[in-house]
Amino acid sequence: MEKFFGFSEEQLRRYSRQIILPGVGGGGQRKLLSARVLCVGAGGLGSPASFYLAAAGVGTIGLVDSERVDLSNLQRQILHRTGDVGRPKVESGSETLRAINPEVAVEEHCIHLNAESAVDLFRRYDIIVDCSDNFPTRFMINDACFFVRKTLVWGAVLRFEGQLAVFRPGTDSPCYRCLLPEPPPPGTVPTCQEAGIMGAAAGLIGSMQAMEAIKEILGIGHSLVGKMIYIDVLNFQWAEAVVNKNPDCPLCGEHPSIIRPVDIPYACEDEEEFLELDS
Repeated sequence: MEKFFGFSEEQLRRYSRQIILPGVGGGGQRKLLSARVLCVGAGGLGSPASFYLAAAGVGTIGLVDSERVDLSNLQRQILHRTGDVGRPKVESGSETLRAINPEVAVEEHCIHLNAESAVDLFRRYDIIVDCSDNFPTRFMINDACFFVRKTLVWGAVLRFEGQLAVFRPGTDSPCYRCLLPEPPPPGTVPTCQEAGIMGAAAGLIGSMQAMEAIKEILGIGHSLVGKMIYIDVLNFQWAEAVVNKNPDCPLCGEHPSIIRPVDIPYACEDEEEFLELDS
């Protein structure tokens, strides 16, 4: 097929609406096509995040999830269909992403991520998108990103509320532990099974995670590094909080006590935990 400025005619048609955007252009689209982004979780957040990353033409997308599709997932996890119930999420998820954009390479990681495997896996990607659903995994992801110096796009959702932040190790930016040094005690934060979750709220935060990852790849716009966004979609309230680097942070502070990523025992399975902020 004939090439135009390094793109095929099909690519120009597929990506035309974003190539014409200020700050993107042909050079930006080439950056997206060569980028490697890992989504940890193929559920409520990972579904819209990976969906829009694939549509934008991010060249390689990794999906990490050890679970199988359950009927209760379908209210919010838009990568999967009713006929996918019982299938591994990474399998049905990658099938959906390839249907959206066949030229995107989707790498399936049907594993229960731990500290050791996270370090090895994260080194293979440019950006890590945390779409996990429990505090132990979030802390482990944050720590692994810090040690391998990978930008982390973090999100959380519960009920009608969502949160979003970006952490960039190796700079003066804070990490997740600057915000919350240790996981809260088990039972102090409700799970989605206890409190519920609106699928469209997960869709909003997951889409915003994709946008932040795209901004990081392209180097455009105002970064969320050092900030946290809080959204209440039921009342449509929006707040922004500054997250300062904590000199006493056990990971990135002046006298760190954490010298390598470690696994934190799970309090329970199938959680969607949310950090309550005074904002």
